[in-house]
Amino acid sequence: MNIFSEIYGTYFRITAKLLEKEVTDEKTIRDTVMHEGFKDTVLFLPQKLIPGSESTGLFKRTEDGRLRRITNDPPVKLLTGIQKSWLKSKLADPRIRLFMNDDVIAELNEKLGEISPLYRQEHFRFTDRFADSDDYLDEGYISHFRTALKAVKSRSIVYIDFVSGHGRQMSGKFVLLKMEYSPKNDKFRAYCFLLRNDRIKSSGIINIGRITNIFDTGRVFRTPVSIDDYFLSRKCTAPAVIKVTSERNGVERFMTEFASYEKHTVRDMQSGEYTVELWYDEQDETEVLIRLLSFGPVIEIMGPEHLREKARQRIRKQYEFIMQNDGNGTSE
Repeated sequence: MNIFSEIYGTYFRITAKLLEKEVTDEKTIRDTVMHEGFKDTVLFLPQKLIPGSESTGLFKRTEDGRLRRITNDPPVKLLTGIQKSWLKSKLADPRIRLFMNDDVIAELNEKLGEISPLYRQEHFRFTDRFADSDDYLDEGYISHFRTALKAVKSRSIVYIDFVSGHGRQMSGKFVLLKMEYSPKNDKFRAYCFLLRNDRIKSSGIINIGRITNIFDTGRVFRTPVSIDDYFLSRKCTAPAVIKVTSERNGVERFMTEFASYEKHTVRDMQSGEYTVELWYDEQDETEVLIRLLSFGPVIEIMGPEHLREKARQRIRKQYEFIMQNDGNGTSE
């Protein structure tokens, strides 16, 4: 089975998207390439699509200057064997029920027939994940998730009852900005603003699994807000300063692990070490610390001091636990 195929490529996907419409124009082509492609794609792909000396001939210019595709019908979307195998694996993931009804899942499984899954859930073993994962098969959880997801898309105001991380019963009206899955916790959470008198009072994060009740108020939050404004309001006042060595591909692994975080990186040309200033949501500090400690001696937390102290405490507790227990996990 050939995993790597050009039909998965970004250029093929962009071209197929543009060919869905019978008539288009140069601006649409350039805008689509700009938003859907890589940074350098706009330098050469438009020339392949817009009629000219470098064109592949997929579009012809009309009398009014617009561009018409040469085919009568849009491209047919076909699934390859590897795509079917991947889809079969995804349908076995319990999280798929958050986005699809059981009858749709059953219909897709029937159409896939005897296709072998690309992988199975039991093939994965997670060694650094919390044990209290969300229950994705619980009907109440599924209902809460779908209501929250709909609220994110429509920017509607929702009323939520939930239990805080400290066990307190909380409630209020919220506008949900974004939903995110945490691989470390195996949980979904929502970034939100708490409202008072239809105005933003504070920002926060609500784990979907802690919601006991959620319903749409039927009203839409009209005040312009963005996820960038949200993160700016919650960003730590002082970044974590991390020294990263190249040992065991430390730099590559670190940059991949924290790819979504705002950071400033400086390289020491003599030692090859990198110093990274990492900004994060203050509420996520514990999770960030756990992710940092997973790199072991490859990194050193240089600051701020309170983060270094928390790292010391966690390492000290791990050391004491190891010293108190033998290799079989029994007390000496």
